[in-house]
Amino acid sequence: MIMLALAPAVLSAQFRSGAVYEDLDDSETVAAFKAHVRMLSAASLEGRKAGSEGEKEAAEYVEQKFREYGVDLLTPSGGELFGVMKETGDTLTSRNVIGYVEGYDKNLRNDYIVVAARLDNIGTMTMTVDGKPVERVFYGANGNASGIAMLLEIARMVRTNSIMFRRTVLFAAFGASNETYAGAWYFLNRSFPETDRIDAMVNLDMLGTGYHGFYAYTASNMDMNAVVNTLSGELQPVHPELVTGEVYPSDHRAFYAKEIPAVVFTTGRFPEHNTDRDTQSIIDYEMMEREAEYIYNYVAALANLNAAPAFRAVPKSDRGSAYDDVVSYYDCDQRPTFLNSADPAQFLEKWVYQYLKYPEEAVRNGVQGRVTVEFIVDKDGKVTDARVVKGVSDALDAEALKVVSASPKWKPGRVNGNKVRTVVSIPIEFKLEKKGAKGSGNRK
Repeated sequence: MIMLALAPAVLSAQFRSGAVYEDLDDSETVAAFKAHVRMLSAASLEGRKAGSEGEKEAAEYVEQKFREYGVDLLTPSGGELFGVMKETGDTLTSRNVIGYVEGYDKNLRNDYIVVAARLDNIGTMTMTVDGKPVERVFYGANGNASGIAMLLEIARMVRTNSIMFRRTVLFAAFGASNETYAGAWYFLNRSFPETDRIDAMVNLDMLGTGYHGFYAYTASNMDMNAVVNTLSGELQPVHPELVTGEVYPSDHRAFYAKEIPAVVFTTGRFPEHNTDRDTQSIIDYEMMEREAEYIYNYVAALANLNAAPAFRAVPKSDRGSAYDDVVSYYDCDQRPTFLNSADPAQFLEKWVYQYLKYPEEAVRNGVQGRVTVEFIVDKDGKVTDARVVKGVSDALDAEALKVVSASPKWKPGRVNGNKVRTVVSIPIEFKLEKKGAKGSGNRK
């Protein structure tokens, strides 16, 4: 069990006046998010494809903001250049921009927490519209201008409160992420000599569509889970849904290869992902501000741990052998569907909340909260191996498991056209209100 040594004061004071939120539309942080996303997803950057002039301009913008915020630069002016060999034999030139805020603790300032976000997107694509070729820009407002915007504001917050951070925090905008995480690999294997002193990595990837949820993926790392669970018991404007599995591929994969524990904060895949509809109009800036407070406090918690988190997963004995060969929901080419919908919200609405009953014991004791259930959709569509990964009480946990386990068959997920066993995680809300109970689990 790791011991948390959270800073005595959290960032809440920067966001709130007393216990009441100010008008978020007028907040400094929201205005900054809007400016960052507007710049990084501008049509002139042409989708920030790895090695492009647009990616270079995005890197220069990150560097400019680091300087403006007082964040020291680890990389030279213009970013740290590296080459990526393409299958065609050509070499593209990309770049990383790395800033840092030095920790105050003389015994820990040479240990590092890396906060990172991918810089590039997929660029442009020629599409046929009404029989004519049309070039479309894939703006990447959420993927991943939102993550870079979050990186910049977290950097500003850490710099402002640097006296509260024992370890040094590195801020990395990684280039060529879409080229098998090339920027992250280059940083870890070529440019940064002290990888053995990196204690943890926080990956910020697609954080702008909070209406789809807010998630923390930990790959079942017990120590990283512990930090999430500790902060979930604190006063926070938003709490991520802890998913003890692995999210879609991103820069954290390069850190896993070095056995560095990582967490991915994301609002998840979204309908506009990798389309020309991924524009500023879909971004929920107010939600991003709430996420920023939580992520800042998470980074502070990691930076102030007495002992570094270990690179270890939840023992297989805890998960069961049934989880050894499953595929993440987000790694499926075709995700499992319930009643022809790949959105787990459909399962909640059309099944779980139709048949969920609020246990009388919990009603009498005033127990409420969110139970997170993880389960496998088998190759034949059957729901198996349901388990509670974040519980509330024995009664609520048992009811959630009962309803999920009784689910009708799904349409299984597929990878490369083949059916796969897929792990799915859902949050089930139990909420007490004043009047009689309904099947949704609410007590009204």
